[in-house]
Amino acid sequence: MGLSKGTLTFTRYSVAGQLPDKFPDFIDRQIKSFAFRELSSGSDEKSLGWTSFDNILDTDFEYANYSIADYIVHSLRIDRRTVPPSLLKLRVLKAEKEFREEKGLKKLYKGQREDIRETVKLGLLSRAHPVPSFYEVCWSVSGKWLLFGSLSEKVNDDFKELFKRSFDLPLTHFIPWDAESIPGDISLPGREFLTWLWFKSEERGGGIMIPNSGDTEVIFLQKIVLESGEGEYSETVACRGLHADLEEGKSALRKGKKVTEARIRLGAENDQFEFTFKADTFCFQALRLPVSMDEEEEDREGRILERIYLVEIAMKTMEQLFALFLEKRLSPQWTSEELPHMKKWLAD
Repeated sequence: MGLSKGTLTFTRYSVAGQLPDKFPDFIDRQIKSFAFRELSSGSDEKSLGWTSFDNILDTDFEYANYSIADYIVHSLRIDRRTVPPSLLKLRVLKAEKEFREEKGLKKLYKGQREDIRETVKLGLLSRAHPVPSFYEVCWSVSGKWLLFGSLSEKVNDDFKELFKRSFDLPLTHFIPWDAESIPGDISLPGREFLTWLWFKSEERGGGIMIPNSGDTEVIFLQKIVLESGEGEYSETVACRGLHADLEEGKSALRKGKKVTEARIRLGAENDQFEFTFKADTFCFQALRLPVSMDEEEEDREGRILERIYLVEIAMKTMEQLFALFLEKRLSPQWTSEELPHMKKWLAD
């Protein structure tokens, strides 16, 4: 994710449930109980568990080094053994041939082929080296939110399952809208929001007025992805350019497509951020934070807390912008003012 340095990519969750009594003792016991353990030499395909944020080899968590102010900061390590499909196919064909020759058979039954395939796969797995992956976790205990450093659905499923087993607290993917309260004519709120945000960013040269917060700079950069339909019937258009101000993109909007992803420069609270925003999941990818404390500074906690604070500004500002969109979208002003202005913008 990049809590120490570099860019950050993360999925945001809300942490539900009641925290247990004596929470510091509970978290210390549980994080150590579910710390990472190496894969055995057998044919196990996956092992996962918690490791220290600073040292991926540290699974002892001495002095509660995962605790930074109000945050629990650590890492998830996942080791996977995999067998390349092409190698498995080659070895299975060879094993089937040898089996037929040994038994004097012209063909194999389905059960025989399945047994041979499983035996070959287990043999290859037992000799394969596990490949490790590491993902940062930042849990705001009082704020009841959590950031996990991956957008992969498969990795997020592994993370949620381990978090539930470790702490007996369910996670809910954060999106700033309640699907049950959204009218039926808003089928994909995130896409409508990002499409509207592109329009608003150009309406006043990048400035968007957020009530009680003032002007916020929003500039669409480099890449915009638009899509219509779903699943196998979806159509996607990717527009690239210095300011993504491409006729191709507006032409796609005129044909009913909506923005699903965009690279954005955001100016908020005298700081400037740049990130790729995912409309459907409200996720940040490659978030570049403002220049802050020296990354080599020895004040580890101060550096991490500053970066968390900056991430919170970016998240809060995007939530405020969505709230502004939703307020307009659900008011008569949407059809009387916003839609006519958007149509004029598209026609220009």
